[in-house]
Amino acid sequence: MPRIAGELATNENPPAASLPSMTAKNHYVVLDGLRGVASLTVVAFHLCETYSLGDPFAQVINHGYLAVDFFFLLSGFVIAYAYDDRWASMSQWGFYKRRLIRLQPMIIMGSIIGALSFYSQAGPEFSAIAATPVSKLLLVMLIGFTLVPVGSSLDIRGWTEMYPLNGPAWSLFFEYVANILYAVGIRKLSNRVLGVLVLLAACFLVGVAVTSPRSGLIGGWSLDPQELHIGFARVLFPFFAGILLMRSGRHIHIRHAFAICSLVLVCALALPRFGDPQHLWINGVYESVCVILIFPLVVAMGAGEQQANGASIRIAQFFGDLSYPLYITHYPLIYVYTSWVTRDKIPLAVGAPVGALVLITSIAIAYASLKLYDIPVRRWLNGRS
Repeated sequence: MPRIAGELATNENPPAASLPSMTAKNHYVVLDGLRGVASLTVVAFHLCETYSLGDPFAQVINHGYLAVDFFFLLSGFVIAYAYDDRWASMSQWGFYKRRLIRLQPMIIMGSIIGALSFYSQAGPEFSAIAATPVSKLLLVMLIGFTLVPVGSSLDIRGWTEMYPLNGPAWSLFFEYVANILYAVGIRKLSNRVLGVLVLLAACFLVGVAVTSPRSGLIGGWSLDPQELHIGFARVLFPFFAGILLMRSGRHIHIRHAFAICSLVLVCALALPRFGDPQHLWINGVYESVCVILIFPLVVAMGAGEQQANGASIRIAQFFGDLSYPLYITHYPLIYVYTSWVTRDKIPLAVGAPVGALVLITSIAIAYASLKLYDIPVRRWLNGRS
């Protein structure tokens, strides 16, 4: 079983260099920043996961994969905010085109980085890599460009991932599914009907969390019935709840919203695991509470401060812009780091400084990808649309 490749990010607001045809609405600056905080937590989670040896009870940042569920909640909120009032002048294809322009360029970049670093990841953890011909690698990379998931015949790593070159892309697959559901029918529903769907989706999520043999909401990255079941449970409630939260206008106004929300979010993602191997459902209850209660509360507080000034907000803007590129490009470096640690049996005292360097390098690659590739490509695509 692979270690967790979690997360999703989608920021409908453009970075400082504004892009044509994007929304002119005000930013939810704090929400952008919280997306960045969650992305950083995902990278730290994956680095620590290298030393847990697949044991969730040994993981330091224990619930870091729940950042995916937080991203789905933010996505539903932001999609509804950006598009609910546009459908009189926008077709479904227009919506899909905007989402493709927003997300697909960095999906391609993540697949390229994964392919370029693939053979450097060979080792006991990834024993299938050495036997993978270049032609098969290139095929998987090209399929990854399209975000079409692959099955076991193209599992060139051995972790049964939908996207063997860049594991976290699985959450973008479910992001696209949620976006299609929104465009096809969810956008037309009244808040009352949507509320019923949110309640049913919450029951679905709790059922998966408390009955999972993995003790919680881990999973969703493979193309098999069990993993797809987990993936749909993880996307449906938070995405629908995000839409309902935006429409309800139930925002909570507090001072220092970014700092307070960041602290709550990091604590929720980093607390030790609850229960024990004989009582896995306890951890499932905790993770259900996080997704159903704590995360919506954090988003409601973050949405209460739509425009603000100060150093913390400038930090929020920076990490908000960086969040999606960081999320979708960091994992190939985690593969390399994991292979090095497991192959050479690197102790934590030696590996931790290198892990810090991996984190810094991930941020640098994400920033370069944003400025030199993502923004120019999206600007060009928007100019041609």
